Amino acid sequence: MTDHTVTRAQLSESVYQEVGLSRNESADLVESVLDEMIDALARDEMVKISSFGSFSVRQKGQRVGRNPKTGEEVPILPRRVLVFRPSHVLKNRINAKLGNG
Repeated sequence: MTDHTVTRAQLSESVYQEVGLSRNESADLVESVLDEMIDALARDEMVKISSFGSFSVRQKGQRVGRNPKTGEEVPILPRRVLVFRPSHVLKNRINAKLGNG
């Protein structure tokens, strides 16, 4: 497994190379898409990207956890968590890259 991370700047550069917008327009486009995704998730809407996957927000209830150092029980407050479910197309492409399918 490699230790690379794709950044906003790299996404913008890819848009610049592939679409032909200016670098500033490419950066604005990437920011706009990410902002729209964030806003939709904040409104509890699902974000579905065809052939990639879907993002949604799930509510987790309060539960009791345990401090691993002391063993003391501590309450874990209710919270919302982001969930990503990859599409079958994405799963297949990842597995094909690994030589597993």
